[in-house]
Amino acid sequence: MSAHGALEALLEPSRTALLTVECQNGVVGERSALPELAAAARESGMLDRVARLVGAAHGAGVQVLHAVAERRPDGRGSGANARLFRAASRLPVQQLSGTEAVRVAAPVPVAEEDLVVRRLHGLSPLAGTDVDPLLRNLGVRTLVVTGVSANVAVPNAVFDAVNLGYTVVVPEDAVAGVPEDYTPAMVRHTLALVATVTDTATLLGHWAR
Repeated sequence: MSAHGALEALLEPSRTALLTVECQNGVVGERSALPELAAAARESGMLDRVARLVGAAHGAGVQVLHAVAERRPDGRGSGANARLFRAASRLPVQQLSGTEAVRVAAPVPVAEEDLVVRRLHGLSPLAGTDVDPLLRNLGVRTLVVTGVSANVAVPNAVFDAVNLGYTVVVPEDAVAGVPEDYTPAMVRHTLALVATVTDTATLLGHWAR
């Protein structure tokens, strides 16, 4: 089977889901807690490409899930066992449940059939969340991972999905991290070892059929 045919088989809509990772206002929006990451996501065109992928997934009948990281105003249940968590708790913009910060950021569309999965703890969109049981109930075997950041949450999502038995596809131009040159190196030298790496245009071409 050709590479094109193999990818087409992986992306069969009824067995595929698209996951957006932390594409929320408080992370990639104009009032982000992480302005350098937000700038990377927007200025690179990553967020626009995620939006196009989500729109194409809707049109092709591919299930879309949005993974959102948030915390309670009192911080109850959130971790403090890593520098990242402690630093995040002191940022001027907080990812508080029910606020604008934890809404999916424009221009990424959210359809009625999309699933929004929120987590109060940890680094991964999958570990300790509803993502895995939801995917299994939907009969999904291939997970397309997009979003931020290439530094932490995206590789966590990819590794966890592979460990759970899913085949993972990563459109390399639909993920972002900091510094700018870190993302392509991480994808090439790490994610490519466990996932099928492609790009947005290729996925759009498959889902437009």
